[in-house]
This record gives sequence, structure tokens and C-alpha cells, in this order.
Amino acid sequence: MEPLGSATTDASATLAPYDSPPAPPEFPPDLQVPWGWSDVLILAIVYFLGGIVLAMFLAKGFGIAGVSPSQLHKSVSEQSFFAIVVEVLLDVALLTYLTFQVRLHFGLPFWRTIGWRRLETGTTPRGLAYLGLLGGGFLFSLMIQLSSAAFAPKTRLPIENFFQDRRSAILLMLMAVIVAPVIEETIFRGYLYPVAARSFGVTWGVIVTGTIFGLLHAAQLWGGWGQIGLLILVGIVFTAVRASTRTVVASYLLHVSYNSFIFLAFVVSSHGFRNFPVGR
Repeated sequence: MEPLGSATTDASATLAPYDSPPAPPEFPPDLQVPWGWSDVLILAIVYFLGGIVLAMFLAKGFGIAGVSPSQLHKSVSEQSFFAIVVEVLLDVALLTYLTFQVRLHFGLPFWRTIGWRRLETGTTPRGLAYLGLLGGGFLFSLMIQLSSAAFAPKTRLPIENFFQDRRSAILLMLMAVIVAPVIEETIFRGYLYPVAARSFGVTWGVIVTGTIFGLLHAAQLWGGWGQIGLLILVGIVFTAVRASTRTVVASYLLHVSYNSFIFLAFVVSSHGFRNFPVGR
């Protein structure tokens, strides 16, 4: 991993040697990235087609392992495990794709260019700033969970299928804390947000990015319209933190602590992963 650069680094000077036109000078350095909407569209195509291809190959792998298509169709546990494995593999594929694009196509260091810059804290001690973001994520997650309870859906949500057995629940929670914050912050706040902010302005860029973030999770919450709305709000808040600090590091810390609170709440509700199924 390349060392994180300062958020005040002049990106235009970095981009110039590679013949990639920088954003207009009125944009701050964290928005001066060499990709645009066409690249975002290609990434979306890679995501959807990659998911289909990975699912096909993984289904064959399950068959070799003794899980037939009919068993996979009938077993909620196997379906949940299958979906988690596909998502993890797809996340790795997307991160690999973006790494090759930034390093080989644009000739730039990946992590700094994608927005993982050093968090500038001014006179506030860095450790205290990090703790503030982690604590803020916990409190924000608590607020969202309480709000979600006030909009309890009348039907079973698709995501509840992941909490019917120990294996799927543990894997999902680990993915939510370890994998998802890195991948989602890199894609949404690192890759998508700068393009949206340059096109619509910072305020609307924050709203557009957060809304897309929430809607792309809607399939997991289908039928829980209040929950989908709250997740859009979560995406907007994460993006607003990224915009105000000009680094993905800040939104990542908020995101990982937000998901960690959900993990801890689930550990308590499942009595330490011993009480299943959880949910309706």
C-alpha cells in the first residue's frame, strides 16, 4: 500500500505527467481525479456482469462440492452462504479492477488517488479525532437502529435470511465489519463522489452519492421502505463526512464503527451466536 498523502496535495501537478487532464482549478485537490462518468458506467457494468459470471462459476463449484442446484434453491442457509461468497469475491474483483485502472491506465498511486489521504486534524490530536469518528459512528448507528424500530416493516426483509443460521450470520457480520467498509468507501466515497461533486456541486454530489449508496442496498431491505430511506440517509452522512474532511479515511472510520455497533447488537440479541434463527 502506498503511503497516504496529505489532503492538501496538489493533484493537478501529479496528473500532468500522465496526460490526464485535471479538474478545473476551482475544484479542491480531492476532487481532481482523472476518471469521469464513462468510467463510473464501466465500473457499474463490471459489477453487474461480474456478479453474474461469479455466480455461475460458484454454482458449479457448489455442485462439485456436493450441493446440487435443487439443494441450493431449497436451502436458505446454502443460499445465504452462496450470496456472501459471491459478494466477497465480487468485492475483491472490483478492488483489483480499480487498482489496475488507476495504476496502469492513469499511471497514478492507487490509495492516495482514490481518496485515502491523511486525515488533517488541525490542532486536535490525531488519536482524539479518530476516537471522535469511531464514537460518532457508534452513536449514529444507535440512532438509526432506534429509528428503524419505529418503522418496523410488516413483511420479512430479504436480509433476515442471513440470520437464520450461525454460519451465515457470522460470515455476514465479519464481512460487514472487515470487508464492506473498505470496498464501499473506496467505490462510493473515493471513486463516485468526486465525479458527482464536480458535475453537480458538493452539496448535490453528497446527496447523489448517498442516494445511490442506499438504493444499491435496497434489494436486501425490499419491503422495508423506512429502512431503505434510513440507509440513504446513512449514505448521505458518510459522504458528507468524506466531503468535509476531504479524505475517505474519515468516512471509513465512521462506517466501520457504524457496522461494528450492529455487529455487537447482533451478538447480544443472538446470545453470543447461540440463539437461531434471529428475526421474524
